[in-house]
Amino acid sequence: MWDDGDLSMVRLRFLLLAALSVLTLAAQGTDLSYNRDIRPILSDACFACHGPDKPARKAGRRLDTSDGAQAEIDEVRALVPGDLAKSDLIARIESHDPDEVMPPPKSEKKLKPEQIALLRQWVQEGGKYEPHWAFIAPVAPAVPRIADLRLPVGEGNDAAADISDWSAHPIDAFILQKLAGANLAPSREAEPEMLIRRLTFDITGLPPTPAEVVAFAQAWTADPSIANRESQIGKTVDRLLASPRFGERMAVPWLDLARYADTHGFHLDAGRDMWRWRDWVIDAFNRNQRFDEFVCWQLAGDLLPQATAEQRVATGFLRNNMINFEGGAIAEEYLAAYVKDRVNTVGTAFLGLTVACSECHDHKFDPFTQREYYQLYSYFNAVPEKGLDGREGNAAPVMSFPTAEQTTAIAGLRVHLSQREKDLAAVTAESDAAQREWEQQAMADLPAAKLPAPVAAALTAAERSAAQREELQKYFRDKVSRPLRDANAALTKARKELAGTEAKVGNVMVMEQMKTPRETHVLLRGQYNQPGDAVQPGTPASLPPLPEGATADRLGLARWLISPQHPLMARVTVNRFWKQFMGTGIVKTVNDFGAQGEWPSHPELLDWLATQFTGSGWDVKRLVRQIVTSAAYRQSAKVSPRLHERDPENRLYARGPRFRLSAEEIRDTALAVSGLLNPKIGGASVSPYQPEGLWEELSSRGDSKKWTAQFYEQSHGADLYRRSLYTFWKRTCPPPQLQTFDAPDRETCTVNRERTNTPLQALVLLNDPTYVEAARVLAERLMTDAATLPEERIRWAFRLATARTATDAEVRLLVALFEKQKARYTTQREEAVKLLTNGEHPRNEALDPVELAAWTNVVSTILNLDETVTRG
Repeated sequence: MWDDGDLSMVRLRFLLLAALSVLTLAAQGTDLSYNRDIRPILSDACFACHGPDKPARKAGRRLDTSDGAQAEIDEVRALVPGDLAKSDLIARIESHDPDEVMPPPKSEKKLKPEQIALLRQWVQEGGKYEPHWAFIAPVAPAVPRIADLRLPVGEGNDAAADISDWSAHPIDAFILQKLAGANLAPSREAEPEMLIRRLTFDITGLPPTPAEVVAFAQAWTADPSIANRESQIGKTVDRLLASPRFGERMAVPWLDLARYADTHGFHLDAGRDMWRWRDWVIDAFNRNQRFDEFVCWQLAGDLLPQATAEQRVATGFLRNNMINFEGGAIAEEYLAAYVKDRVNTVGTAFLGLTVACSECHDHKFDPFTQREYYQLYSYFNAVPEKGLDGREGNAAPVMSFPTAEQTTAIAGLRVHLSQREKDLAAVTAESDAAQREWEQQAMADLPAAKLPAPVAAALTAAERSAAQREELQKYFRDKVSRPLRDANAALTKARKELAGTEAKVGNVMVMEQMKTPRETHVLLRGQYNQPGDAVQPGTPASLPPLPEGATADRLGLARWLISPQHPLMARVTVNRFWKQFMGTGIVKTVNDFGAQGEWPSHPELLDWLATQFTGSGWDVKRLVRQIVTSAAYRQSAKVSPRLHERDPENRLYARGPRFRLSAEEIRDTALAVSGLLNPKIGGASVSPYQPEGLWEELSSRGDSKKWTAQFYEQSHGADLYRRSLYTFWKRTCPPPQLQTFDAPDRETCTVNRERTNTPLQALVLLNDPTYVEAARVLAERLMTDAATLPEERIRWAFRLATARTATDAEVRLLVALFEKQKARYTTQREEAVKLLTNGEHPRNEALDPVELAAWTNVVSTILNLDETVTRG
């Protein structure tokens, strides 16, 4: 039991904590904010039992709204603004009675003293609620004046920059304002070699060439002025944005988000052909299609007036869901699963919300009801698809979509066919007179002509019937007239060639709208066979209404998403792009802008970027250019222990981001620096090296070798060295080399790849045929294209892999490694030859295998460096 003295001490402690909280907020120049400081506490600790989900609500008490918190229930009010003593919320969170304390002990949630202090302060200051920040349309904020900011030089970072060297870039103004509030200074600019490498990877997904690095560094150092550095950055960024590699780089995270794969998934995991949609995505980024249009086409391209083939192909985004055709499965169950997948994907990709939580009940944290979930469901419940389909590839609805090469070939063959038809018509017109002459000659020679009986009968008939005249004409054209025979043969051949080429044209799964959409019901507990109330298409009441005149179909929904009044679409999009280039989103929880999501580290910057994006006409390349030309982006990634202690996750962006390259970039780097990379863009997916037996181990049976994708058929030749985004993606067995480096399975929408560190990653880099082969091919280049001195060869290889010049100490270590490996292989020549047989690329037989094997190990060491697989 607690006596009065104990309780007095507890109250005093909380009062002190509240005072400290006020002082902390005052020091940061900010007032207490419900959205930033209070909502996250209540959402995490209270909303599950006292939030939007009415059936799950305890004691009838609601804490996610002001009216609910102030409602009197059993003569008790959870919140009495300004009165701590009468606010049951405070009494409950400070209670030590296990039957009274909130959150209850069984929830395993416990508020920290500083959280309780914030809640006390909030009640004292009036307990004001605010609409959730993410549900309010962004308004362009005023850009802070850098000249008004005062930052400590060197405070928190040993390599701090002088902000007078920073540009007047608006992004930098927002970053510096936050740093000033935290009494931190930014870092110095990255070295030019690291900066060109960072830019090239971020924009193209590939490393820069040594020539590009040298040219950039020389231009950078020749004139140290800010104007020159910004000019060099701008020129480089423009060059990279114009590269066709930009579209490939930007497509990879979009494929994750769109859950793109080359198989259907589920138990049988049959093959599908959706690469034409993937290629459309690459092309859309390369030609800088407006992002609002990019989204609209993917959601409703088929519903646009006079929809083009390209607009219809774009709707493959919604058909990337998994599909089942397993015997014994229930079609209605999977049909519902496909629609739910689309709702959840749209919710994550474009709203940044966990709408899937409303599938079975009202959302426990955000203001979305189960009924509203099925109103969204209704938009996608009008596709003429089967619940079980796909055994023989793509599942209807589909559309034929030739490649560019096929389109050109078909157009040429159609012209050729048209000419052959004209040739035949001309010869036919000339044949009538020739046929009359032959009739007269044939009747004279009739006994010896050995004509078919019907033809002979027609020739001797006193009056020929129409059928007899046709019989004579056909015989003459087929058997007698050589010009007609040749023209007919040419026409027949042209038709076969066209038909054969058209038959090779693949199809792609697309969306179609049923003339009479299915009736949609709320599914009780989310069960496909438990329909509740009928619903019509509609959007959540907590978000802006549909635009006036919006149609009750996917096109209406798409136009709602991209409307200027929508608070989420632009914010969610620019936040993902920011994460792509800066390492962490302004909203760290890139998939959750709801009550459980994190408060933005820089709210004003997020809204500035969002309004800039929409104001520019949703210009993606302009947005990318804005981010990567900022001084904040150009900072060195080096970090002092003091700064790391104060900002371990770099949420204030006082330094440049440093993180491991993506799975695709790691593999593509090895191919690029070795010279193996095949630059072809687009086309059918390919199958690079993979350990034997994986597919067979995970496949249940083989109904069809082609479509069940049970047997892995490795590609050969140039296809082995395509960029990694073209790798065949089997959902039940994703490319193991990529999955080891955290590539997703693509079964569901993924907007945030985790980064892990495991021993398997080192084993892949050391032993996978891709990397051993790349090391050997680069070693051949060292021995044939580079200087003869080992030191110079090492410096060249090091520059290729890391963009910087190796230090003398690093060169000495690698020279020693080369000498050691050469001595080893001199006595173990068969081991050298065995090493060099990795991969299908032919070995240069003119090179000494002992020396080549030694250089292969040196290059492998360089390719395994942390610096090589890291973007810093």
